[in-house]
Amino acid sequence: MLVEKNVPLQPYNSFGIVARAHALVRMGREDDLRAVLDDPKLASQPKFILGGGSNIVLTGDVRSLVLKVEIAGRRLAGETERDWIVEAGAGENWHDFVGWTLAQGWPGLENLALIPGTVGAAPVQNIGAYGVELQDRFHSLDALDLDTGRRFTLDAARCGFGYRDSVFKHAAGPGGLGLAGRALITAVRFALPKAWKPELGYLDLERKWAASGVARPTARQIHDWVCEIRSAKLPDPRVLGNAGSFFKNPTVTPEQCADIIARDPEIVHYPMPDGTVKLAAGWLIDACGWKGKSVGKAGVHDKQALVLVNRQGATGGEVMTLARAIQTSVYERFGIRLEPEPVFV
Repeated sequence: MLVEKNVPLQPYNSFGIVARAHALVRMGREDDLRAVLDDPKLASQPKFILGGGSNIVLTGDVRSLVLKVEIAGRRLAGETERDWIVEAGAGENWHDFVGWTLAQGWPGLENLALIPGTVGAAPVQNIGAYGVELQDRFHSLDALDLDTGRRFTLDAARCGFGYRDSVFKHAAGPGGLGLAGRALITAVRFALPKAWKPELGYLDLERKWAASGVARPTARQIHDWVCEIRSAKLPDPRVLGNAGSFFKNPTVTPEQCADIIARDPEIVHYPMPDGTVKLAAGWLIDACGWKGKSVGKAGVHDKQALVLVNRQGATGGEVMTLARAIQTSVYERFGIRLEPEPVFV
């Protein structure tokens, strides 16, 4: 086990913010965590788990011991009459893994193509896009207890999935269910359906489908359409630092939505199965005039108001200031509080 000191973290966060880790250990296998816990000095330190760094905003140097998850591996773990059970190591690149599953003839993840980050971070955020969420394809995961090093397995019910939410984002409460800061995910398994059906209900995908003239699109075609849509809307983090969609789409009651529509008839909204209405956060931000605006070197993308970007040299503090200003504007105009997706560290 090698403990690296004073490690630059700019390459390890998609926002490209300059910061350093006082100490970092690479987790290439489960035994690496056990080695950390066997070291009295390291075991007692606060720990920060770092995957692909695509959902964090660094506000300064990280003093906690950084556990950089780099566990690799892809395999068919089993199959049932209905599904292929496919497993990936937590350190695998998510988009590459999606492409690999399609190359093996196992469709089901194509709508989630081009989402930045690692496989291990995907269930933490319950990533979703274009009509599919991770929980729709999730089977189970393995994780290690950060205090004892013991491995445990969780199914979907025990992961507590919600909209961009899971048990890994909550501290332990009276019921002891929260796992924030208590677990390191090592492997994730997915149930990919043998009786595959395309998910084309999302408006942008419907338009691509209609324009293609293809009667029965394949999973690979949907994958390519999703990549085209995302590339047209979202900046490449390697070119312009960002953390993808910065705010969650808020949900309101039908009465609240009707009140907003009365004032702003063009608001983008989607009725939900539970009777609530989801509003497009990007539309709310754009309506408040933020598209293309900046605070210092942190800015709002000029093509998609839901994305905050690093205009070459932004600090975490500038990103926070911009985000709070946007939240204030949206609340003052619409009475809605936007919730950030990324974690501020």
